[in-house]
Amino acid sequence: MSESRGTTQWLVGIAAFILIIAGLKEASQIVVPFMLSVFIAIICSPLQNTLRRYHVPTWLSIVFIVLIIVACLGSVGLLVAASLDDFSKQLPNYRTRFGSEMSAIFAQLNHLGINISYQQIKGYVDPSSLMTLFTNTLTSLGSVLTNVFVVIMIVVFILLEAAEIPKKLSYALDDATHSMAKVNQFISTVNRYLMIKTLISIGTGVFVGVWVWVVGVDFPVLWGVCAFLLNFIPNIGSILAAIPAVFLAFVQLGSFEALITGLGFLLVNLVMGNLIEPKFMGKGVGLSPLVVFLSLMLWGWVFGPVGMLLSIPLTIILKFAFEANPKMRWLAILIDSKAHP
Repeated sequence: MSESRGTTQWLVGIAAFILIIAGLKEASQIVVPFMLSVFIAIICSPLQNTLRRYHVPTWLSIVFIVLIIVACLGSVGLLVAASLDDFSKQLPNYRTRFGSEMSAIFAQLNHLGINISYQQIKGYVDPSSLMTLFTNTLTSLGSVLTNVFVVIMIVVFILLEAAEIPKKLSYALDDATHSMAKVNQFISTVNRYLMIKTLISIGTGVFVGVWVWVVGVDFPVLWGVCAFLLNFIPNIGSILAAIPAVFLAFVQLGSFEALITGLGFLLVNLVMGNLIEPKFMGKGVGLSPLVVFLSLMLWGWVFGPVGMLLSIPLTIILKFAFEANPKMRWLAILIDSKAHP
């Protein structure tokens, strides 16, 4: 009887999960701006807390934060939009140069006795397809940011409500002291992770942008922004950011410059990801590579590029929540990158 009840509970849970995912996909136009707003609000909350400690009025601190958000999103959006426009115009030239570079490589292979003609595989290798896919992904991400008024308004209301949430929870929960201690610990852990990850991602984007600029690759600002955004995705984010930049370096400058560009990405991510990030992050918050891949597939399918961008931070936040709840801690262990007690 107990086994039958357990099986029924699992089936009901799976069915509920499928219904929730389907509902989120249908409501993606509403959920995506809200998710992005929550992400921005969590990043901005430490600044708001700092201003509050200096007795700055809540309304004035929120105005200051909104001005920073508008300045950052506006400047980055304008730079990326200008780069994407020029990038689209250059695609025909890149296709021609790609053909020249590939013909030279196959000529060297034929010289070595490997008889392969570029014309034989020309139909299977289309550089513009990769670049167009990359451009469309950034454009769809930018389309969410264009509705910046809605995102900022949601951020404002979240920040206004943040000061009252602890009081409401203390009244709503039975064991207020113990429960609030857990809630505060969870919020502190999430804030610390996202702040450190954001600062490290900014550093990664700056170093990558400078590196490709020194090498001479076109649109260094675009590649820096991509490195910043994709650095939130562990394990494979740096690879995804490097592919279009290395490919463009190969098309634009040649094989040697593409190799130098790839080495730059590798060096920056080794230093930032393996030396600096563990030093400030402390205990690892990594996810299993399988969980990373499944999260990208699931949330990318549900919410598009924004879902892929925010899937890993959201999964890590869920991991923190599982760790804080003794009954759900087994889930945190299963999705962790390492087995530990």
